[in-house]
Amino acid sequence: MLDNAPAVQVVRDFPRPSAESVAAFKGLQTGFVVDAMQGGGTLDYRIKPMFADQSVLCGVALTVDAGAADNLAVVAALEHAQPGDILIVTTHGHTGCAVVGDLVLGMARNNGIAGFVCDGCVRDTRGIRAVGLPCFAMGVSPNTPARNGPGRIGVPIVVGGIAVAPGDLVVADEDGVVIVPQTRLEATIERLATVRAAEALAEAQVRDGMKKPGWL
Repeated sequence: MLDNAPAVQVVRDFPRPSAESVAAFKGLQTGFVVDAMQGGGTLDYRIKPMFADQSVLCGVALTVDAGAADNLAVVAALEHAQPGDILIVTTHGHTGCAVVGDLVLGMARNNGIAGFVCDGCVRDTRGIRAVGLPCFAMGVSPNTPARNGPGRIGVPIVVGGIAVAPGDLVVADEDGVVIVPQTRLEATIERLATVRAAEALAEAQVRDGMKKPGWL
C-alpha cells in the first residue's frame, strides 16, 4: 500500500567530526573525558563490555533505533556505516531477547565498524569473543529477536539515559561508555589538556605520600 511506512527509515547525511577531533580522544580513559565535560555523559552503568580485554572504543556514533525485540534496523545499518563508526543501538531498554549475536557483529567487523553499543542484550558469547569487536550491552540472552521493523538509522536516540545524535563521539573502556556531543567536541578537547595535567600531578602526589587532597 502507498500509505505504508517503510520498515526502516535512514538518514544518510549528517555532520561528522573531523578525523583530528576524533584522534584527540584516542587512548583516553573515560574518566578523563567525563572530567573534561565537567562530570557527565556516561551511559547507564549496567551497559558494560562483554570482555574486559575488548573494551576500548573511540569513534563516531551511527545511531540505530531498533525498537523492542527487533533487529532489522541494526542489520540494515551495516551498509550505511563508515569505517571506524560505532553502532550505538536503542532497544528502548528491552532485555527480553538479544538484539545481535556473533554473526551480525562479525559482519559489522567486516564492514569496518569499530564497535557495538546497545541498551539491550546480545547472545553467542563465545562467538563474540572470537569476532574481537568491542561489544557493550546491558546483558546476555539466548532469545532471538524478530526482523520485521520498523526501525530508524541516523536519527537522534536515547541510550542508557543519554541523548545521542548521529555524529557524536563515543569513547568507552572497562568503566563504561561516554558520549561527547559533537557540539561540545572542541570545548572538551580544550579542557582535556588541563584534566590530564591535573591528573598526572595528583597521581605523583599520591605516590609521594599525600594523605589528603589540598582542597580539603
